[in-house]
Amino acid sequence: MLPQQIQLMKLLQVPTAYLEDRIKEEIEENPALELAAGEEEDWDAAENTSADDGMDDTIKELDEDQDPFELDTWEVSDYADNDDVAEYKLRDDNYPEFDDKQVIPVKVETSFHDLLIDQLGMLDLDDEDRKIAEQIVGSIDDDGYLRREVASIVDDLAFRQSIYTHEQTVRDLIARIQQFDPPGVCARDLQECLYIQLKREAAEGREVTHALEIVTHYFEEFTRKHYDRIEKALGLNDEELKEVLGHITKLNPRPGGQAATESN
Repeated sequence: MLPQQIQLMKLLQVPTAYLEDRIKEEIEENPALELAAGEEEDWDAAENTSADDGMDDTIKELDEDQDPFELDTWEVSDYADNDDVAEYKLRDDNYPEFDDKQVIPVKVETSFHDLLIDQLGMLDLDDEDRKIAEQIVGSIDDDGYLRREVASIVDDLAFRQSIYTHEQTVRDLIARIQQFDPPGVCARDLQECLYIQLKREAAEGREVTHALEIVTHYFEEFTRKHYDRIEKALGLNDEELKEVLGHITKLNPRPGGQAATESN
């Protein structure tokens, strides 16, 4: 139905006494309106008329082919500015417990670098060392690797922050950051990344002696799959070598990528 038709239908359902009061209020507020002679008598007579009769007459005037209650003819945009929209049309019965004042929890995500900065805050550092450490953390890529040379980091600190330090100071701070979670972070290459993780496991009491030997001394043979050479050098049989290699391949080659996945 058109908005005008709906408005007319609503007016016909309004009690006559209320409608009369509304009209009188409009006339008092708007001097441009005048009450025609005899209308007061018409109001008295209208009190005896049923609102249902008015509704029937209105429906008869509509297009006979149009169902006045056809849902497809109802558009939300037609009633966007209508303050009389029934509350039940705006309520979602599927979630009766939902309240406009209810606090909706918002998921707060922590980025990989935010995680490192948080751990950096737990180190006992003076102001200059903290700035150096922040420079190191800022140079770590999304995979968790520190791919910038130590000399380049020293130059960055001198030119950008006027901090003049030694390469050994940077290396010492790198070693401390490599103790952060996730294990393997701040490594300069894959070999160092795997080595850091194995050293962490050894410190926790796990038996990783052969794995450390392979990563430290036979990493090239490992990457080229020259397993027979490793087996002979370490004195392992096929089953023992298979177990050690299986442990190494389960280490995380991208600690930064894992941290981003866990924080999301």
